[in-house]
Amino acid sequence: MSAKVLVVCGATASGKTALSVACAKALDTEIISADSLLVYRGLNIGTAKPTKEEQQGVKHHLIDVVSPKESFSVSDYESMALPIVEDLLARGKTPVICGGTGFYVNALLYKSQFGNAGADERVRAYYEKLCLEHGNAYIHALLREKDPESAQKLHENDVKRVIRALEIYDITGKPKSAQKDLPVPRFDFLAVSIDYPRETLYERINIRVEKMFEAGLLDEVRDLTAQGINERCQCMQGIGYKEIIEGISLNLTEEEIKENIKKNTRNYAKRQITFFKRMQNHICLPPNQATAEKVIQELEK
Repeated sequence: MSAKVLVVCGATASGKTALSVACAKALDTEIISADSLLVYRGLNIGTAKPTKEEQQGVKHHLIDVVSPKESFSVSDYESMALPIVEDLLARGKTPVICGGTGFYVNALLYKSQFGNAGADERVRAYYEKLCLEHGNAYIHALLREKDPESAQKLHENDVKRVIRALEIYDITGKPKSAQKDLPVPRFDFLAVSIDYPRETLYERINIRVEKMFEAGLLDEVRDLTAQGINERCQCMQGIGYKEIIEGISLNLTEEEIKENIKKNTRNYAKRQITFFKRMQNHICLPPNQATAEKVIQELEK
């Protein structure tokens, strides 16, 4: 294994950005964002996108790289982010991956596991055509019928792997999950999360949502929709955006929309915690120990 990669992950509103910046400054390195909404230009308030002041002069990658009118898959993320990680390692730097989108983190840390079945371009083309005609969710639903275990592990936007899993099933008659592929790490890495007590984390989430509304989240969504970025765009499925669009269409009050965002964010945080606690080489630090000094000590072990 080459030099280690540092991953600062975990639940939304747990302080990932501040810790990753402190670590990157101490290590004289750069940060690769692993957040499925930060890639979009114009989605600033609802994503808690780090400001220039919060970035503190540390170079951040994979922020503001895609138009909000475009779709962006896990494979797109991997193809853009992986060369950055490899370049930093080649320069003797410790890449810092920061974000809460588990599928993005895994795409960087692990080699793709596509099974041992051969390829069938005809089958693949068939599913690619279905995807173009009916969308990502449609082919993900097909996979859920044929191979529920693989469907649970793959996000619907990870189109390349979803289609490959369908292809394997059609070629072999057996689900890809039956092959029990083991994840193969690309790098030696340490993953760190800040482990707030659940009620404290929920309070941080509630406060963050209130601040987003004070900062003009409603106006941000209205400006985006005025530009033709509607509920059919992938980016508008993000928490904070979809609730506002739905709330406006249902004539909900601002307080009702807020409560929906808080509830959905709390539920998402629970899923993030579960996801990252299953990771290899993962440690949870209590907030009073979540410092750059402590993380670097762990990194050097």
